[in-house]
Amino acid sequence: MTSGFVFSCFRVFVVSFVMLSVPRIALACPVCFGNSDAPMAKATNTGIIFMLVIVGLMLTAFASFFIYLIRRANRVAVDAAPAAEAARLAPSEGTAQC
Repeated sequence: MTSGFVFSCFRVFVVSFVMLSVPRIALACPVCFGNSDAPMAKATNTGIIFMLVIVGLMLTAFASFFIYLIRRANRVAVDAAPAAEAARLAPSEGTAQC
């Protein structure tokens, strides 16, 4: 084994031992662990809801943009269909007809 691997294993062991021997370090923050009616907990919940709303709005905008592109492509295809049909049926000048 290399000395780097041994040192990293020893470091993980020491950090784990310290966190297990001093459990106060491993506890959650007072907002998550404490009183749920405290002003800080209400502010945290409001912030979380705000961030979820922003994510939802961005996903909705992204999906709406692709729906718009699909509808636009279909509209262009429908508008181009009669011209393509006329071009296919009517012989163009300079083309050989079999």
